Parts: sequence; structure tokens; C-alpha cells
Amino acid sequence: MPQYLLLVHGNAKSEASAEEWEKFFSLAQESGFFRGGSELGERIYVGDQNDIPSTDSIAGFMRFDAENQDALLALLENHPVVTHGGTVELCEMPLTAPPE
Repeated sequence: MPQYLLLVHGNAKSEASAEEWEKFFSLAQESGFFRGGSELGERIYVGDQNDIPSTDSIAGFMRFDAENQDALLALLENHPVVTHGGTVELCEMPLTAPPE
């Protein structure tokens, strides 16, 4: 089954209410696609720090498994960040065979 990582950007134009978040999480749970996620806290960078700003706008992540990408995209139209004018970024995670 295709697996997805949703990167949640912190660029909403207004803040969603707790009720909006609860409603979305209920929809996500009911969809059967949702596998977890979290808000992101303090960042600690390891290694070369010259190219790190690209993740500064990422505020959280969510994981989904979905055979039907269109149904997942329809669910994400209800994401509080999206409904408040912000951006979420859906990234498919390629399935790889386990090492032999």
C-alpha cells in the first residue's frame, strides 16, 4: 500500500481553533489512512549546517497509508492549515524491498 509523509508548513494566514483540529483528526481517523504524526519542536542540526533553512517552515508531519491518492487528497482539503490559507506537502514514500 502506498505510504505518504505529509509535511505541514507553518504558513497558515490565521490560526485554527482546537475544534477545527479535533474535527480534522476525527476525519483522518475515520478515513483509515492516518498513521500518526506530531508537531515539531526544537531542531538540532547534525553535520553541515550551510544548507539547513529549507526545513524552517515545516511545523509538523503526519503519516498516511492510502491506496486511493485522490481520496487522501480530498481529506487533506479539510486540513486546518489548508483551510486557513497555508500549505501542506504530500510526499510519497517509495516502497523498497528489504535488504537480502
